[in-house]
Amino acid sequence: MEIKLRGEMKMADIRQALFEQLHDLETNYSVKFSRGATLYIHPTNGLGDDVFPRMAGGRPLTKVYSTGPYRSAADEHKL
Repeated sequence: MEIKLRGEMKMADIRQALFEQLHDLETNYSVKFSRGATLYIHPTNGLGDDVFPRMAGGRPLTKVYSTGPYRSAADEHKL
């Protein structure tokens, strides 16, 4: 399943659009679980020009991994 967001947007707008699309899938289509997701972004400078994020050593940042949302200590200890 694909979710496509079109046009240049601020990261906050992309985050909100994704939230709304995922909420719609849950609410209207009863999609409750997923094995994972891959999100491709195309960073720009706000004027449509491509930018290339770099790590502290100067190497290009091409992938970021996540094991899910932050879990509080209460969640970890089932409090």
